[in-house]
Amino acid sequence: MAKVKKQLTPAQKSAKKAAQAERQRKYQWVFMNGKQARIKRPPTMDGMPVDQFIEENADLVWLHQNELWELMPIEDDLFGSEPSTESSQTEDENGITF
Repeated sequence: MAKVKKQLTPAQKSAKKAAQAERQRKYQWVFMNGKQARIKRPPTMDGMPVDQFIEENADLVWLHQNELWELMPIEDDLFGSEPSTESSQTEDENGITF
């Protein structure tokens, strides 16, 4: 005689579905050495990688406090500006320089 599978209650169904959604949120499937493996997802903030989020949203004080100096923009005024390659002379419509 075949066994009859017991039906899950609605509470059990919703718990099972919530657990599955949680696993999908935490883990992803990738192929390693020709086999599928489940690994943890990389952390994200607002749907973008953490490094990209920090680059776009961090202020200079926070970057300095967390020793992320490589992400700080370099200001040319601090190190001296290079001489301008543009000439200060102008030409009129006849090609005369003054």
